[in-house]
Amino acid sequence: MVKKAVCLISGGLDSCVTSFIAKSKGYEIYALSFDYGQRHSKEIDCAEQIASAVNAKKHVIFKLDIGQFGKSSLTDKKLTPETGHKLEEIGKKIPSTYVPARNTIFLSIALAFAETADADAIFIGATSADYSGYPDCRPEFFDAFQKMSDLATKKGVNKEKIKIVTPLLHLSKAGIIKKGMKLNAPFEKTWSCYLGKDKACGKCDSCLLRLKGFKQAGLKDKIKYKTLPEWY
Repeated sequence: MVKKAVCLISGGLDSCVTSFIAKSKGYEIYALSFDYGQRHSKEIDCAEQIASAVNAKKHVIFKLDIGQFGKSSLTDKKLTPETGHKLEEIGKKIPSTYVPARNTIFLSIALAFAETADADAIFIGATSADYSGYPDCRPEFFDAFQKMSDLATKKGVNKEKIKIVTPLLHLSKAGIIKKGMKLNAPFEKTWSCYLGKDKACGKCDSCLLRLKGFKQAGLKDKIKYKTLPEWY
């Protein structure tokens, strides 16, 4: 019997590595990406390339305009993502790029997709080590969501639980990159920058964490940057 997994693919480095981990474990991949009113569509383009690279059986791009609520610099164009933080500052507080309840919303929709696809698992590339301080990336959140999933789904009631899999949760960004290299994950097809220009800005928290990871992994990032921090 074929194992099936829904993989949340954002177009970023973490979700790319996560989808390749799922593939390496023998799962048939059902890719799920979200057009949720984010600042740019570049990550959707990257998500499509990653889904193709991982040989996804199906790729759903789900349209959901969270941006109509505002209050996040990733969805509200009146706000601008912070830039220029020192590495040691990142993750100390919840930044303006936090999209309220995003992982809760995305995982809930992934549950519906998993039930219709008869999937055994949902893979999400969340990490609580090198991250920006989002509350829905913590281990406690995923433990709670698993319990909710077991109660809220037909598969759960039938004792065929849909497992929420977070293979990167306790890895550093360097560890994620090293794991991705072993799996031949196409980092050049990924996008992390919050600003979505032709080149990554090299100044936002996401760019800085990505560059830190590549430096610590002893590897060169293949995407182009407008500027690079002095320490890189």
